[in-house]
Amino acid sequence: MTDITLLDGSIGQELVKLSGNAPTALWSTRVMIEHPELVREVHAEYFRRGATIATTNTYAVHRSRLRFENIEDQLEALVDTAVSQAQAACEGRQGRVAGSLGPLLASYRPDLKPDPIDAGEKFAELVGLMADHVDLFLIETVSSVLEAEGALRGTSECGKPVWLALSVNDDDGRFLRSGEPLAEIAPLIKEFSPDALLINCSRPEAIPAALEILSGMSLPFGAYANGFTHISDGFLEDAPTVDALEQRHDLGPDAYADHAMRWINQGATIVGGCCEIGPDHIETLANRLRAAGHNIV
Repeated sequence: MTDITLLDGSIGQELVKLSGNAPTALWSTRVMIEHPELVREVHAEYFRRGATIATTNTYAVHRSRLRFENIEDQLEALVDTAVSQAQAACEGRQGRVAGSLGPLLASYRPDLKPDPIDAGEKFAELVGLMADHVDLFLIETVSSVLEAEGALRGTSECGKPVWLALSVNDDDGRFLRSGEPLAEIAPLIKEFSPDALLINCSRPEAIPAALEILSGMSLPFGAYANGFTHISDGFLEDAPTVDALEQRHDLGPDAYADHAMRWINQGATIVGGCCEIGPDHIETLANRLRAAGHNIV
C-alpha cells in the first residue's frame, strides 16, 4: 500500500462551464469576479469525488494579466476570494489548500523569457498574500528553466512546502516546452530545494519519459496531464481564450486513469488532472487507486 496524494482536476474550465459565460482572456478570473460562489462549488465537488487538494483559482491572477482589462487594482481582493473559497470547501474535510502560481506572462510561452529576478519579486508578492492561508504552493506549467528560476526565487522564503510542476514537449517528454532537456532543471532543484516535482499540462503519453527523469532527483514526484489534442498556434497569441484549444475525445475517465496508474507504477505519489480533466476523471482515478490498495492522503 502506498500513500497517494490525489490532486483535483481542471478548475478554470469547470468554472467557465458552470457559469455558462463565453470564454474571455481572463478565463476563470472573470467568472470568479461575477460568481465567486462557484469557486467553492467546484472545489467541493472535487473533494466529493475523492481529491484531497483544493488548488486555488489564482493560476492567472497576475498583475501582468489583470492589466488586459484594467483591473490590476483588484489583485489582492481576487487572491483573497480564491483562497477563502478554497478554504471554505475544505471545512469539515481533511483536504489541503494548494496556492496555485501560474506562469507570470502566459502559458506555453517560453519565448517570452521573463527576467528571473523581476519574476521572483512578482511571485513573492503573491506568496505574501497567500502564505498564511494555504498549506503549500503549487508552481504550475513551467515551460523553461528560466521560468522555473523566477518562480522558485519567489517562493524561496515562503515557509510552506513548494511543489514545482513542469510542462514538457507533447511529443517527447524528455524536453521542456522550451526545447531544453528536462534534466537541466537539476541545478535549480539543488539550489532551491522544492519539496516535490511534477509534470503538468502535457499530453499523458509524454509523461512516462519525463517521470523517468524526475525519479532520479531524490524527491517525491508525480503528474497531472491535460486533455487537449495539441497546443494550437491560436493559443500562443497574446491574451488567448480557452476556445482556441480542442478537447480530446479519446481520454475519458477510464482511459485517463489507465495513464495515471502507469505513473503510479513508475513511483509517482502525487497524481491528478489538469485542463479538460474533470470530476468524473478524478472519481474514476480515486476508485482505481483504492482498488489497487493505495491509501489516498
